[in-house]
Amino acid sequence: MDSSQLPDEFIQLCQLVTAKRPKAVINHILQYGFITTEELKETYGYNHPPRAARDVRENGIPLQTFRVTGKDGRKIAAYRFGDISKARFSRLSGRTVLSKQLKSTLVKQHGCKCFIYLEEMNERELQIDHRVPFEVDGEPEMEAESFMLLCSSANRAKSWSCEHCENWRKLKDKSICLSCYWAYPENYNHIAMQQIRRIDLIWRGDDVEIYEKLKNQAIEL
Repeated sequence: MDSSQLPDEFIQLCQLVTAKRPKAVINHILQYGFITTEELKETYGYNHPPRAARDVRENGIPLQTFRVTGKDGRKIAAYRFGDISKARFSRLSGRTVLSKQLKSTLVKQHGCKCFIYLEEMNERELQIDHRVPFEVDGEPEMEAESFMLLCSSANRAKSWSCEHCENWRKLKDKSICLSCYWAYPENYNHIAMQQIRRIDLIWRGDDVEIYEKLKNQAIEL
């Protein structure tokens, strides 16, 4: 659909999005009609295009995925606006303010650290993410329990794992997500519906020497 054919209310919703990544995707689609994964990587430097598309959807703007031919002749994914009747016009008002309040609440409750890697970091390096993906359960109530703080690395890892999960793609069962590592790493029984257990350890400063000793012992054994 040409941007001139889009309802004014939808255009206004698009203009309310101020975060850099989803805004870049939205503006490109408004100008050209769609955006490819190739363009997301080469023009905007986003090495994980599905995350950029997800950012747009989480701001209440529906996207449709389809296939086009890339520069090398292979089929690649592309995104255009989906059914605009499903845009969440009432959801975005005040979203940025809520996010700031929500972030402060999460920091107060859990400390200024990534929920997955448990690494303490500057608050500006942490991102708010849904515990249960929006694509599975929709927009939850703006309560701290429904969200988590993630560093960019953990957010990318979670996004990739979730998007390749059968529950994300077909089942859409919230209860499956609630028992998943990516929602509650402190209490889970599967990772993206697979029987996997994991632990992430970080050595910093003087502790790096301990890590090197353990690593060498492991190699010897």
